[in-house]
Amino acid sequence: MKDASFFTNPVHKWQRRYEALRASFVERLSTKDVASRFGYSSAYVRLLRHQFRHGKLDFSEPVPEGKTARYRVTNEIRRKIREGRSCLLSGGEITELLCEEGVEISVRTVERVLAEEGFPKLPRRTRLQMGLTVKGAKVPERSELVSIRKLTGKRFDCAGAGVFLFAPFLVQLGIDKIVTAASLPGSKAIPALNYLLSFLALKLLGTERYAHMTDHAFDSGLGLFAGLNVLPKCTAMSTYSYSLDAIHIFRLQQAFIAHASSLDLYDGNIINLDFHTVPHYGDESVLEKHWAGARGKTMKGALTLFAQDTETKLILYTAADILRDEADDQILSFLSFWKGVHRGVKPTLVFDSRLTSYPQLSALASQGVKFITLRRRGKKMLAEAEKLTEWERIHIPHEKRKYPNPEVNESTITPRGYEGLIRQVIVRGNGHEKPAFLISNDFAAPADLLVGNYARRWRIENGIAEAVKFFHLNALSSPILVKVHFDLALTLIADTLYSMLAQKLRGFERCDAPKLYRDFVCGKGDIKVQGGTVTVTYPQRAHSPVLRKVPWQHLPQQLPGCKGANLALRFR
Repeated sequence: MKDASFFTNPVHKWQRRYEALRASFVERLSTKDVASRFGYSSAYVRLLRHQFRHGKLDFSEPVPEGKTARYRVTNEIRRKIREGRSCLLSGGEITELLCEEGVEISVRTVERVLAEEGFPKLPRRTRLQMGLTVKGAKVPERSELVSIRKLTGKRFDCAGAGVFLFAPFLVQLGIDKIVTAASLPGSKAIPALNYLLSFLALKLLGTERYAHMTDHAFDSGLGLFAGLNVLPKCTAMSTYSYSLDAIHIFRLQQAFIAHASSLDLYDGNIINLDFHTVPHYGDESVLEKHWAGARGKTMKGALTLFAQDTETKLILYTAADILRDEADDQILSFLSFWKGVHRGVKPTLVFDSRLTSYPQLSALASQGVKFITLRRRGKKMLAEAEKLTEWERIHIPHEKRKYPNPEVNESTITPRGYEGLIRQVIVRGNGHEKPAFLISNDFAAPADLLVGNYARRWRIENGIAEAVKFFHLNALSSPILVKVHFDLALTLIADTLYSMLAQKLRGFERCDAPKLYRDFVCGKGDIKVQGGTVTVTYPQRAHSPVLRKVPWQHLPQQLPGCKGANLALRFR
């Protein structure tokens, strides 16, 4: 029989806390006395008082210890639980289905019933294995074409909505005609145009590695940009890139440059050329070791060539998988390519001393092509340059140039392997310890123009550095491998698209791709499909007024990946 000791010496934890607080507030005992009576520390008593004052303690009558109040499950509910588990649904999913039918039941009760019915526990599964993404969206079984009519009335939240800013320029360039001219292959489910747009979407977003494309794998908005329900999976993208041979990629570049030239995007008078090593961890028997300037060492990789328009800083041409024995002839291959897409213009080629050899320079001169390059200097040449007395000071009108007034000495020489005379300009006082030896077959141009044109070669080095950093050219060692030459061709297209966008943004005409991405392209957006029109609404941002001033109504308002779909861009 219970007596007063039930209240003075409580056994249950909830009752001890209650009696301790009653002694503190009602009997007015000190904190030390309350702690001594109920076996608490003084600090814990003060904590209980604080929690009680702020309503953080619940003293409702608990379930008697030793007894469990079980939910009474009817035979009908048991039948539905069995049917749910037969469909491999988890306890939580079965609970959600029953709640939708008005049956309030806990997950623990469902699991108890399953155990009583003899069902074993399901193995732990990821949300992707259960057919759900992290955000709870349904995962489609495969990537496929979408119909605008079927999407009418639907809305999407797109994490990379900035790619839709490039859609008008893709239509302006005629991307569908470019794909047709290149004869790119497609699959039964995904045509070639949609594959190319899928790659471009990742390039334009500056995805660090292709292995990180899973971050956008379930984004329906990016899929709609490519004309698909979602972007293809990593394996499909990698397989497609390796299905393209050198002829496909050459025709793709040729068609793209031809269409871009028709829009007067290139100047074409002065073209810079340079090699770049892309680290690639492939078959050792195929890949050679080359000097990688970005890594500061010789390493195994794919040797690539870039050609850049000096005036616009746009990439004009790329080549990849170049062997050492083929390196000297690459300048002639580029010249053949350029003549095919830009007839009537003979450019001045600017490159360093290691790009080609003197016999190739003779071939350029025989075709009437002017060049500016460096001569490899030795100890004898440097000693002879120190003895020279006739130096002329020139001025190079370049902005922010630290040494704008170097000294030059001109002469004509006949290098071994070169047919005829060649002009040599020795430059000193240009910020380097040793003088530079410029050679050119242009005898009419003033010395300051020759030196100035070669000095602007830093532009292609900056362009390559930007491509390496933003367009992830040096990240090809990721789990998904994309064919190097195809990756370079995509970089060429993405670089041109960013330049076309910059020309429409007042005050940002000379900004590079990383700057434009941070201020305009990066960010979420709301996509709504209604009546054959895809409306992309961008949230209010600091640079929204600049985007609103762009005359979008004078640009093509179609979505290239979806036939017959109109595009409307809205900025809050």
